[in-house]
Amino acid sequence: MYKFFPVLLLLVVRLDAQNIADQLQKNISGVAPQVIEMRRYFHQFPELSNREFKTAEKIEAYMKEFGIETRRLAGTGVVGILKGGKTGGVVGLRADIDALPVTERNDLPYRSKATAEYNGQTVGVMHACGHDTHIAMLLGTAKVLSQMKKDVPGTVVFIFQPAEEGPPGNEEGGAPLMIKEGLMDNPVMDAVFGIHIKSELEAGKLGYKSGGFMASSDWFTIKVKGKQTHGANPWKGIDPIVVSASIIQNLQSIVSRQTDLTKAPAVVTVGKINSGVRPNIIPEEAVMEGTIRTLDPAMQKDVHERIKRVAQQTASAYGASAEVTIDTKTLVTYNQPALVSRSLPSLKKALGEENVMEIDWETGAEDFSFYGTRAPSFFMFLGARNPAWSAKEAYPHHTPDFMLDDSKLDAGVKVFCRLVFDFVPPVAR
Repeated sequence: MYKFFPVLLLLVVRLDAQNIADQLQKNISGVAPQVIEMRRYFHQFPELSNREFKTAEKIEAYMKEFGIETRRLAGTGVVGILKGGKTGGVVGLRADIDALPVTERNDLPYRSKATAEYNGQTVGVMHACGHDTHIAMLLGTAKVLSQMKKDVPGTVVFIFQPAEEGPPGNEEGGAPLMIKEGLMDNPVMDAVFGIHIKSELEAGKLGYKSGGFMASSDWFTIKVKGKQTHGANPWKGIDPIVVSASIIQNLQSIVSRQTDLTKAPAVVTVGKINSGVRPNIIPEEAVMEGTIRTLDPAMQKDVHERIKRVAQQTASAYGASAEVTIDTKTLVTYNQPALVSRSLPSLKKALGEENVMEIDWETGAEDFSFYGTRAPSFFMFLGARNPAWSAKEAYPHHTPDFMLDDSKLDAGVKVFCRLVFDFVPPVAR
């Protein structure tokens, strides 16, 4: 009789797994309409980075309704912890909650009419990057997992993070401040997962890439010092505007002629330049600002050095000087290969193999990258483009016309839940 025990035990395990899968699907189907409802609420009432006061309160109210205790970090960040009834690891699931200073331009019944002050100006506020969907998907996940608490393996940390778009002025914020205030220490996480909506990808489809996935984001400032003079006598001064024009031109050669783009792409963009007060005065100073995007840490360091050298030596050739400062906003968003490999079966189980695809890396940036310095991390894109639209017709993120098809947001809930139930620590780093 004893020889049948292993077979019986395997049968019991399989039946238990199937019962959990069936219950999971039932609960996700039940929460799907509420996920859309929550998304549209948050879309209608967006708030800027580090000012997500009502957003945080609403999230806390939902989590309390689901029976999940929360705490605050980074001012408006909300962290919920669910301890499952079975043994397992500690999994972090992250959603960002801030909106952008963009005025929405459409006729949606739930469009944003919110305004706020930004850089001393009154601006429209809009969830123009889909953070409203991220909040809703994570709340939906929290509800489903709370309904199945006795079957959840290990501990789930729900991370509702403020200021992903960057804190205002000199304030701290975003993932670095969440980490600084102890997010990754209590409890210590075995892995962190994040999903970002993507307007160009068809609704319900999921894109991922192992290794470097999204670029680091650095902001640079170059101050060019010349010599002021009358515009009628340029030879009596040193024109910082002409010097700046040469610097901008030479900066382009860093990517086109000095960087090995077979390893990874890179971008150097000057987005702002300011100089002078009158058309007949050559000013003393010009200031330009821009961004650097790289997908390899060594390349990031190399590009920084080249920018400094190009700016300073170009200025010197004109008899001017250049001061260069570079501020790192995010790191490379790196999907830990071992975690990706282990997670792929769960993604395909959640959405179907035909809906999970490897995609190219992105030069956009994400402060989710900082979580990867403390635990294995995996960040992915979920599509929200109506199949009737082509990818070219989809409105880009961060624009007034940005629009999503939210009919398949339950796909994000499926992915998060499946990752939680299938996760087995540890993950090799």
